[in-house]
Amino acid sequence: MHIPPHDNANRPIIDTGDARVPLNYFNIVKLKRGDAFEYRVPGYETAIVPATGTVDVDVEGECFDGIGHRGADVWDGEPEGVYVPTAATTRLVCRSEQAEVFIAGAKFDQALTPFAVRAADIDKVQYGSDETKTHRKIKHILGTKYRDRVGRLLVSELFTVGQGGWSGFPPHKHDTDRLPLETRHDETYNFRFRPNHGFGLQLVQREDGKVGDAYHLVDGSTVVLEKGYHPCVAAPGYEMYYFTILGGLSQRPLVQFFQPAHAYQIETIPGIKDMIAKFK
Repeated sequence: MHIPPHDNANRPIIDTGDARVPLNYFNIVKLKRGDAFEYRVPGYETAIVPATGTVDVDVEGECFDGIGHRGADVWDGEPEGVYVPTAATTRLVCRSEQAEVFIAGAKFDQALTPFAVRAADIDKVQYGSDETKTHRKIKHILGTKYRDRVGRLLVSELFTVGQGGWSGFPPHKHDTDRLPLETRHDETYNFRFRPNHGFGLQLVQREDGKVGDAYHLVDGSTVVLEKGYHPCVAAPGYEMYYFTILGGLSQRPLVQFFQPAHAYQIETIPGIKDMIAKFK
C-alpha cells in the first residue's frame, strides 16, 4: 500500500498494531532548533535516524549527543542513529537549525541496552551494475554488525547509483515463516528523490502468476509491504533513496524468497549474494 507524502504532525505514520504491517512502527519527526520531542513505544524496539540535521538523544537518562550531521538532504553525508530498547522513554532535542528524524520500530518484547551508531560504524554494501540496471548502494544502520544487540529490527538506507534503475530485483518476498526457505518480515519504506521532483514505481505482485499493483512514488512516499513480491524502479534521470524498516516475526535474520520465474537473475547481478548476506 502507498501512503502519499503529508504533514503527519510528528504522529506515527505506521502506529503500533497496524493491521497491514503489525511488526513495524514508523514516525517522521520534524523539529526546529531547541525543540524537543518525547516518545515511548511499548512492545516495540526503535531506532532514531536523522534524515537531516542533528539531535541530542536521551534514553532514560543515558545521553547520546550530536546524532546526525547531514545538511540539505539524505545524500549530504553519512547516516547516524541510536538504538532504543522496547518501551524506553526517549527524548530528542534539535541542535541544528532544523531536523527531520526517522523513528523506525519492530515488535519485540524484551528490553535490551541502548547504543549509538556513528558514521564510522555504518556497514556499506555496493552491488549490481549499470549494465544490468541494478546498481545500488546500501548503508546498514542496524545490520549484521549489531545482530547480538538488537531483537527483531533491521534498518538501512538504500540508494540507486547513477540515474534510474531497479532495486529489490529479482522480485522477492518475505511474508511467510517457512524456514529455511523464507521468513516473515514486515517492511516499510520512505522514499526520497534527487532532484526532488523525481519519481519511480513500486510494484507488488501478491499472487504468483497474477497481475499485481503499481504505485507512483514521489519524494516523501511511504510504502508498506505486508505480502508479495516487491521490486521498485527509479525513472531515468533521477536518483532514488529509500529508508527501510524490517521487523521479523520469529527471528531477526531475513530470508528472502526469490520469485522462481526470475530467480536465475541472481547469477547475473554482480555482488548481490554479498548484499543478501548482510540482512542478518
